[in-house]
Amino acid sequence: MSLDNSTERKTLHAPLHDAPLVEEDTTPVKRPGLMDRLPFTGRTRKVVEWFSVVLAVYILITAVSIIGSGFGAATGGRAEEIFAFAQNPVIGLVIGILATVLTQSSSTTTSIVVGMVAGGLPLETAIPILMGANVGTTMTSTLVSLGAAGDRNQFRRAFTAASVHDMYNLLSVAIFFPLEWAFGILNRVSTWFAGATTGSDGGIIATIFTGMGSAVTAVTDPGADLVEAGLLAIMPPVWAGIAMIVLGVAGILLVIKFISSMLKVLLVGNVEKMFHNAIGRGPISGIVSGLIITVMVQSSSTTTSLAVPLAASGKFSIWQIYPFTVGANVGTTMTAMIAAFGFSGSAATAAMTAAAVHLFYNIFSAIVIFSLPFLRPIPVIGATWLGNLGAKNKLYVVAWLAGLFIVLPGIIIGLSALI
Repeated sequence: MSLDNSTERKTLHAPLHDAPLVEEDTTPVKRPGLMDRLPFTGRTRKVVEWFSVVLAVYILITAVSIIGSGFGAATGGRAEEIFAFAQNPVIGLVIGILATVLTQSSSTTTSIVVGMVAGGLPLETAIPILMGANVGTTMTSTLVSLGAAGDRNQFRRAFTAASVHDMYNLLSVAIFFPLEWAFGILNRVSTWFAGATTGSDGGIIATIFTGMGSAVTAVTDPGADLVEAGLLAIMPPVWAGIAMIVLGVAGILLVIKFISSMLKVLLVGNVEKMFHNAIGRGPISGIVSGLIITVMVQSSSTTTSLAVPLAASGKFSIWQIYPFTVGANVGTTMTAMIAAFGFSGSAATAAMTAAAVHLFYNIFSAIVIFSLPFLRPIPVIGATWLGNLGAKNKLYVVAWLAGLFIVLPGIIIGLSALI
């Protein structure tokens, strides 16, 4: 399939009957090890598996709450002083990129940041980290594209589809990072949103959100309080705080992976049907389907990785994959919003503000880039150029990954240290 810009522009608006035919993927989805060995079948197994997802969400919220308490204990209320090195927004951006590359999950990074903000991390320090998480998560789909490396044409299409996620997120950062640095747009909007949805003076919306948060914290606080009390009883506050952060991060890493795996099993038929039916209908349909599927599977990396093999086989064009990845970016913000409900009082407002930053950043990026004709094709043009280079020589792929996720962050940190 040609990646010519004019051709793809036509494909983006093509009606459904002109879209490429899609074959059903019959590859079985593997359950996590413990769930695969359950002695249940049929309806009973489904009930147990759904219950395991609910339990995992409970652990996720509890883990984020533990991080918040641990961060407060470890810093002794001096988070701003301790994280002075990250007050440089550029350093914060790099931290977000590297943290997400290491965890291979922007949901993990954003959930941790929500907990840290609730524990005292300044919002101004957290915002660039949340932006960087969007860039770091693109590495997963790029690695998935390497599975098509045996065929040059398939790899060109796969690497192009993966790279459009890179290019879109880099463009988003290029637009909103300097705007936020200069005007604090996300800070202002998110602070307003948190004020309207938490506390006692925000009207009916705040009452509903506060009620939901209180119900969640009533269930999750006992577990978090038990861990905190136990560690404080055997360790000094600083070490107990560090231990809580480590436990919380480990819990998030485990449950995010578990939730994503289980939801892929439980929703595989519905998700794949929605994916195949919606992705080729047009940009709005692509964005919405990417959003919904990511909310379902709780992983933008999973969603975008689903698209790469289909692009490699030529079933969908880059112009059809592009809006789908944009929707995945918006959908992944739901995890941080869920995590924010694990707090009460002033901590709840702080956590909701951090979660809202991630939400509005992705919404604003989608609106600005897709509504401005001169910006909309830039990610596709960049991805097509990179895909062609990668197809010629795989060393370009290695150079791109190393440059984006290792060399560039290193240079930025070095320059920031010198300045």
